[in-house]
Amino acid sequence: MLGNMMFQPLLISSMIEHAGRYHADGLIISRNTDLSMVETTWAKVRDNAKRFANVLQSFGLQTSDRVATIAWNNHRHLESWYAISGSGLICHTINPRLFPEQLVFIVNDAADRVLIFDKTFLPLVKAVKPLLKTVEKFICLDAADSAVSEAMPDVLFYEDLIAAQTPDFEWPELDELSASSLCYTSGTTGNPKGVLYSHRSTTLHSYAICMPDSLNISARDVMMPVVPMFHVNAWGTPYAAAMVGCTVVLPGPGLDGASLVNLIDTYKVSVALGVPTIWQGLIGAAQQSGSKLESLTRNVVGGSACPPAMLRVFKEQFNCETLHAWGMTETSPLGTSNQYKAKHMHLSEEEKLKIRLSQGRPPFGVSLRITDEENGTNEIERDGHTSGNLQIKGHWIVESYFGKEQSALTSDGWFDTGDIATLNDDGYLSISDRSKDLIKSGGEWISSVELENLAMGHPKIAMAAVIAAEHEKWDERPILIAIKKPEADLTDTEILDYYADKVAKWQIPDKVIFVDAIPLSGTGKMLKKDLREQFGKVLLS
Repeated sequence: MLGNMMFQPLLISSMIEHAGRYHADGLIISRNTDLSMVETTWAKVRDNAKRFANVLQSFGLQTSDRVATIAWNNHRHLESWYAISGSGLICHTINPRLFPEQLVFIVNDAADRVLIFDKTFLPLVKAVKPLLKTVEKFICLDAADSAVSEAMPDVLFYEDLIAAQTPDFEWPELDELSASSLCYTSGTTGNPKGVLYSHRSTTLHSYAICMPDSLNISARDVMMPVVPMFHVNAWGTPYAAAMVGCTVVLPGPGLDGASLVNLIDTYKVSVALGVPTIWQGLIGAAQQSGSKLESLTRNVVGGSACPPAMLRVFKEQFNCETLHAWGMTETSPLGTSNQYKAKHMHLSEEEKLKIRLSQGRPPFGVSLRITDEENGTNEIERDGHTSGNLQIKGHWIVESYFGKEQSALTSDGWFDTGDIATLNDDGYLSISDRSKDLIKSGGEWISSVELENLAMGHPKIAMAAVIAAEHEKWDERPILIAIKKPEADLTDTEILDYYADKVAKWQIPDKVIFVDAIPLSGTGKMLKKDLREQFGKVLLS
């Protein structure tokens, strides 16, 4: 017997329709590619999304055709997102910082029919255009621009296109299991792989983000997603923002510390989301300008582990709670977020900090387990100490990769993340490393993340990476690659001595290499593969 309740499919179009109706005057504050600021509203975003849906329909696109975007976090990009997915097409966000060869592979693999881009990326689009096999229309997310037209004569302009349309568009009632958006993994080894989200998975993920025990997003917030919209859909925050109707500040291309401080202080941002490298720049700029970031009550850190020193600075200098979160492209991305339980509230600040250092616990909708072998099914104890391979399952977790018939899951239906981690009884997750980044020295494992976090606590270090270097006796030994803070006087002996009372002697790095820059991916993660290629043999005689 079925329940006697209405059924409405969980669709992305319902989110923007809700925001446009019940939060019509809610602000969307956006920085353009020319760094000018624009203020619009949820009602205007909805109306322009409908106008652009009419544009896409006029192109003769079929349901589930892919429309690619190469753009910053701005209001036009947001409008196009809802137009694409809401009208039954698939929104394919592309990381512009990929190698051109990877970008070409991704567009061709997805068989994109339309490519939308910000003017910033005109040289990139023009360079790869002859190699794109399926793209029929190129749209610049701007008003008509003669320089763009001269460089690409067949280009169309977003503002011209929507000006010729009305907001009269009926969102189709799609199957909630139909595809809504497509993101590709970073492809650090081999070609990137596509992860195809559904309307249902995205809507449920948005609910999860908003929950108080998750990222706690509400209509009272002013949210600034610094994480790019091309990085797992800005962690799903543009959808959650429409679901609750909060004010959104979109930083465009201005991701330097000073620009972010200005946006936070000017528009009273209450919650911001980004990777640790972004927050390092923000902290430095705030300290230099004297800003206290008074409106910022919490920031969310993901993408890589947050150094303990960074949590302390945000809490002690800026009275800002830092929430660790963990996820992957394959998990939409939210897998865990770090919020306290009632029993933790009486703890000392130091004890609370220890909890904050973990990646948090899963919200309803996903489950985690630790196994004793990769892709294995033998679950090990959740004691907070015994580490193993992290696996996940749930409503918004990948089942198979785009275009691949083979399942991406274990034999009993879990996705193996490639992370090495522990879980405790409360579900708090502590990731010690990516399996490929662990260092095996003399048969014993060393966590590169732990050594990096300790190095980042040194007052003279701006950024640090630890990698495995080949060793004639021990197979592998850790080495530290570090960037000094400006004008800091720091020797390798000083930093190695700093480790002495913090880790076992055999875990201390064998060598310190000071560099001017550490290579980062398009999403702000350290490219350890590149570092291993450059420095992986420095200990060999």
